[in-house]
Amino acid sequence: MFDAVKEKEKIVTFIRDYYEKCNLKGAVLGISGGKDSAVVAALMCEAIGPENVVGLTLPCHSKDADAADAKLVADHFGFELLNIDLTETFDTFRKQIDKLGDFTAEETKNSDINLKPRLRMASVYYMAPLLSAIKGGTYIVPGTSNACELYVGYFTKGGDSVYDIAPIYGLTVDEVIAVGAVLGVPEKVLYRTPDDGISGQSDEDKLGVKYKDIGKVLRNEEVDEKEREKIEVLHHKAAHKFNVPVYKVEE
Repeated sequence: MFDAVKEKEKIVTFIRDYYEKCNLKGAVLGISGGKDSAVVAALMCEAIGPENVVGLTLPCHSKDADAADAKLVADHFGFELLNIDLTETFDTFRKQIDKLGDFTAEETKNSDINLKPRLRMASVYYMAPLLSAIKGGTYIVPGTSNACELYVGYFTKGGDSVYDIAPIYGLTVDEVIAVGAVLGVPEKVLYRTPDDGISGQSDEDKLGVKYKDIGKVLRNEEVDEKEREKIEVLHHKAAHKFNVPVYKVEE
């Protein structure tokens, strides 16, 4: 039986121990307005103090509601929230791509979708050393992916797959919600239908499976066999995301 109170304490201890071991000061992370980034921000605030946590809103042709929910989270937990609008940067990049050929919207769809998290991660990693210099201590980037997303490869290589510490790496979506409830994450954010804020679809619509079922697969619980098969297909299709093959010279 999952004990959200105990698990929250274990994660906070995990973060504090790492910060002490590596002599770190703060954290900077993107705040999307969704539950995962909210829970990670809340964990970081409890572990190292909200004065050492900086959130970034990184709109890129995004919904205004995302920024409003991000502010709700920042105000609730008391950490600083900065805004870097990436819309113009994205458009400038796309104009350069358009010079290479007359591509259709369908042909550029996946590239456009994945460009946004890559621009966002570049922004977060720009701010980490800047904040380190300004505030006199090392700032690192926490990841906000949960175990369900990671299992089916629902992340962008070079985007949200890049981080320095992963507080919710081992939690299913339901477990993230349970920990978030213990932390007091605003319900409007905690129970919001998860989406990437990019494609206009919910995560589950895009994946074609339910997070609850992915969680059951991960916890070896009973799940409809057809759903299990679809989840395993997604997992195997994403195999290239999990490990980078490297050639080594044999001695």
